[in-house]
Amino acid sequence: MIAASEDVEARRVLLDRLTEARTQTDKLFELVHPDFLYQRPIPERHRIIFYLGHLEAFDWNLLQPRIPGAKVFDAEFDHLFAFGIDPVDGGLPTDQPADWPARELIGRYRTKIRTTLDAALSYSHLADWAGDESSRLLLNVMIEHRLMHAETLAYMLHQMPFEQKGRETQAVVPEMVRKTVHAPNDFIEIPAGRATLGLAHDAASFGWDNEYNLNAIDVPAFVIDGYKVTNGQYLKFVQAGGYQARSLWSSQGWDWKEKEGIWGPLLWIKPENQGKPWRYRAMFDQLPLPLDWPVYVSHAEASAYAAWAGKRLPTEAEWHRAAYGTFHDIESNFPWGAEPPGVQHGCFHLKRWDPSPAAASPAGGSAFGVTGLMANGWEWTSSLFQPFPGFRPFPFYEGYSANFFDGMHYVMKGGSPRTAHCMLRRSFRNWFQPHYQYVYAGFRCAES
Repeated sequence: MIAASEDVEARRVLLDRLTEARTQTDKLFELVHPDFLYQRPIPERHRIIFYLGHLEAFDWNLLQPRIPGAKVFDAEFDHLFAFGIDPVDGGLPTDQPADWPARELIGRYRTKIRTTLDAALSYSHLADWAGDESSRLLLNVMIEHRLMHAETLAYMLHQMPFEQKGRETQAVVPEMVRKTVHAPNDFIEIPAGRATLGLAHDAASFGWDNEYNLNAIDVPAFVIDGYKVTNGQYLKFVQAGGYQARSLWSSQGWDWKEKEGIWGPLLWIKPENQGKPWRYRAMFDQLPLPLDWPVYVSHAEASAYAAWAGKRLPTEAEWHRAAYGTFHDIESNFPWGAEPPGVQHGCFHLKRWDPSPAAASPAGGSAFGVTGLMANGWEWTSSLFQPFPGFRPFPFYEGYSANFFDGMHYVMKGGSPRTAHCMLRRSFRNWFQPHYQYVYAGFRCAES
């Protein structure tokens, strides 16, 4: 049972954050013209309408058993909207729009859940709360789950034709030190040292189950790109025949590329005629290819580029060392130090849809001079997503991480323009399959 002395003020702050997160996801659904809510912009994912019900169903399924007197009122919807999908066998969902409930019915379901949960969570104490988990832990889970979907929904909306969605103003990229990085990259030497990944089980801050326990790794000296690989750099790889060079690709990556007809980054638009300029599909407009923006590609494509460059992707520990290490054997909370993320460090927290130039926000660089590590696109590593020693799954969400310790997902670190502040913490780990092109993820190369 949870003691009545639980910190009510801390819970109030979390409830305010939940309200803000709901506002963010509500705005996303409002961007989609109603006639297109039943579209499936990404073949491997559910239709948009699923997520309209899923976010509330997740919160309800998590909290309803723990709230005294909270009765199930729509078991069918609770089950229908419970789980997303991430097919790893090449199979795609085959459901049709008619298989999903009307938007109005889902709207009433969402409203009743929010009303019920808000009333329960506003109690001055939760002495009768059923279960061993604190409301603070579960509220953090609800908030971050919703904000993760705020980012993954952005990938879906990005794939929709412009006429099927509205527009939203983006934050202006702050003043920066102008530097051309679509030429050869700067190389940063990272001295040998320790990378302390993860969180201690007794840490006061929130973390997902895969962030525990502390995992200290001695990292040999290595060299890493000072900036993310840009569209301009990647264009040279494409024009040099990188997508036709079998030797640069893993067998799985080559088979995927050939089967799907992959010729370049998902957001690029190939010229119709030789000599015509390349174009770029931003969230709300088609643009000339921005050569100084980071390129967004799959893990397979990033690995092929790194092989072409005579390098490799960094490991999770190397990325961590380059981002948070210092010359004094002390690790920083953020690449730039202890200060919380601000506009001077990069564009994040859902303020922009599209990337910024790779050299933007030099104040966000690490102690070693590695720039753009956060908030301008996640960064692929060569490390498979695996548990740290001492891993224990959340008993209330056992499959959150454990279902993906399958040798088919790779760790990403950092963040994107659509990543919320709370998930820019040092210990946070993201992961996707190597052939998933939709995520806002770039990379940088390393070598021993």
